[in-house]
This record gives sequence, C-alpha cells and structure tokens, in this order.
Amino acid sequence: MISRIDNAISQILNNFQSLFLLLARLVIAYGFYEPAMNKWNNIDSVGQWFGSMGIPFPTLNAYMAATTETLGVVLLAFGFLTRIISVPLMVIMLVAIYTVHYANGFSAGDNGFEIPLYFFLFLGLFMSHGAGKFSIDYLVSKK
Repeated sequence: MISRIDNAISQILNNFQSLFLLLARLVIAYGFYEPAMNKWNNIDSVGQWFGSMGIPFPTLNAYMAATTETLGVVLLAFGFLTRIISVPLMVIMLVAIYTVHYANGFSAGDNGFEIPLYFFLFLGLFMSHGAGKFSIDYLVSKK
C-alpha cells in the first residue's frame, strides 16, 4: 500500500524535475554572470590578484576563468553542453573555495565557502543528471 502511494507521488513529482533543473541552471548561470563581467572589466587586476594568491600563470588563469565563466553563463542558460561545461566550472569553484573562501569558514556572511560550495553541488547535479527536457541538450539528444 505504502509502495503504491510512494510510486503515485513519485510519478506526479517527476513532472517537475525538468522545470527545476531549468530554474537551477538559470540561477547558477546568473550567479556566474557578474563575476565573469567583473573579471573582464578588470582582467589585469584579476591577474595580479591571482598572482598574489600564488596561482600559477596568473594572467593566463585570469583569462581562462573569465572565459569559462562567460561560456558557462551562455551554455547553462540554454542547456547546451551542460554536462561538459559543468566540469570546468566545478574546478573554478574548488579553486575559489581553496584560495579565497576556506580560511573564512563556512558562512557566506563572513565570505566563507558556503556559496561556492552550493554552486559546486548544483554543477555536480547538472554534470550527473544533465540539463533536463527544457534544454538544447535534450533537443539534440532526441535527433
């Protein structure tokens, strides 16, 4: 009896999976937009900052981070190559946690690693589950 109720509820709730994947993709894409634009608007300063944190090849890494974040905004928003772009964005989040946020603890209010961790986890969901039905990935896979 409980198993049938659970199955019925699961059938109903599964209808929301792609909607919430879309909303999560859009929110995460928007979350990368401002940091990407800030990097591009001040790329030399970002390179210097990266160098001050001991990041190797700081200017190259500043360009790579800005490019990856910008590409991530577009690809996540449209749900195109979602699984692929999620991996380098996850790397960026790990680097941000390690170099900037970890020393401040968990709390976002203290510039801790809370928010980049959430981004990392959402990107992990996109990497493992894909973009959902409301995406270019889904349309391409159907052809």
